[in-house]
Amino acid sequence: GLTLKAIVTSQADKVLMRYPHVTTYDAYDTLLADDTIDLVIVTTPTFTHYEYVKEAIQHGKHVIVEKPFTVTSAEADDLISLADQHQVLLSVYQNRRYDNDFLTVKGILHSHVLGNLALFESHMDRYRHVVQNRWKEQDKPGSGTLYDLGSHLIDQAIELFGTPQTVYADLTSQRPAAMTNDYFHLILGYGSLRVILQSGSLVRQPGPRFTLHGENGSFTKFGFDPQENALRRGEVPYTSYYGVEDESMYGHLQTTIDNLTFTGKVTTLQGCYEKYYEGIVQAIIGKSEIPVRAIDARRVIRTIELAIESHEQQRVVAWSE
Repeated sequence: GLTLKAIVTSQADKVLMRYPHVTTYDAYDTLLADDTIDLVIVTTPTFTHYEYVKEAIQHGKHVIVEKPFTVTSAEADDLISLADQHQVLLSVYQNRRYDNDFLTVKGILHSHVLGNLALFESHMDRYRHVVQNRWKEQDKPGSGTLYDLGSHLIDQAIELFGTPQTVYADLTSQRPAAMTNDYFHLILGYGSLRVILQSGSLVRQPGPRFTLHGENGSFTKFGFDPQENALRRGEVPYTSYYGVEDESMYGHLQTTIDNLTFTGKVTTLQGCYEKYYEGIVQAIIGKSEIPVRAIDARRVIRTIELAIESHEQQRVVAWSE
């Protein structure tokens, strides 16, 4: 339902080799002046999101912006209000909602096979011992692992459990040359439920991606959704194998229901990043709600702000707007 029309780039030759049918612009204003474009996708450094999204909205364009939404919740509030005034759609590309492991975890929670949940752990660990020369690892607004990977994990937690009641955070730089945080440990409080979100840059042998413990049993899932690597290899959605995981990576469930104990693997659901854009099309033509609402992405940014506050004050902070 979408056609790639134009790209703003300083490397037009490189773009046209892959997308010969598109128009290339060397200036953002020129793109926004193109009346044939309905939807603008902003995939630039986080500290530029606010201005680029604001300009697109003011030109009457629907906008998708790469996560994290903005640097501050105040910026998010301003963009949400502006999109409402101009009656355009505003969404944030939280693609990890369509990861195969997250979809599987979501199904397990909806089935209540674990009973009342007590502990939910989600890790997105990496082994990158050398600091790279890129904006995400420089001392800039919106940089660092908390904004980068934290926005994924926080969004997934809020999608599952809603707004947390409390936030606790431990942030640090594990690598000597790091200019911003490259490790975080968050604890989100939901009554008696604790949601632990963690990412480190020096994890050569990662543990489970997800761990769930409830009154009836537990579920653990190792490995990582294959879609990102598949796209790098040139594979595309809408094939029978895209987003499908090998059986060896299936998660393990052990639970007791009505005095019967079940132990075994759980088939991982198929990942589907394309569903996000299908939802965008349906929202633009007025047939469904937008797949990732800007107000939900704003809650992610507010949680990051509270996490920074918690770390600086070395205490648990209550959720507040």
